Amino acid sequence: MAERTFIPVRIAVLTVSDTRGPEDDRSGDLLVERLEGAGHRLAARGILRDDRAMIAAKLREWIANPGIDVILTTGGTGLTGRDVTVEAHRDVYEKEIDAFGTVFTMVSMGKIGTSAGQSRATGGVAGGTYLFALPGSTGACRDAWDEILAAQLDYRHTPCNFVEIMPRLDEHLRRK
Repeated sequence: MAERTFIPVRIAVLTVSDTRGPEDDRSGDLLVERLEGAGHRLAARGILRDDRAMIAAKLREWIANPGIDVILTTGGTGLTGRDVTVEAHRDVYEKEIDAFGTVFTMVSMGKIGTSAGQSRATGGVAGGTYLFALPGSTGACRDAWDEILAAQLDYRHTPCNFVEIMPRLDEHLRRK
């Protein structure tokens, strides 16, 4: 098989937190550092408080933006009453990527053991855009990027990756 050429994707990063601001958004900073270090482009960045309607609205805004291919959120995936990021994601998904949460749990088990069961990390697709909800800890964001997303968002990764099917994600919207 011929060598594939890297295809940079445009990634938006949204931090969900009632306590973090731009000056101390370590998980958002880590994701930006990782994605840019891999050769991708930061398409947008923001911070929102834990509010389901506001998160879903921002996700819909970014999904509608043709300059964004992937949305990464960090924070709000736990079990407490304020953790509503997963629900906001599911409010906008057309299709959930069930295996993403499973693979994330498998990666986490190797790092934090059974505490991995407290995460509700999720992934999905809407409007031809990938969305991934990651926990708020820098360790979890590092693990998600380094162990899953770095390969799946790299067109050169075989036998398959998210980038190669990206042009077909919204084919149902183009059918006659």
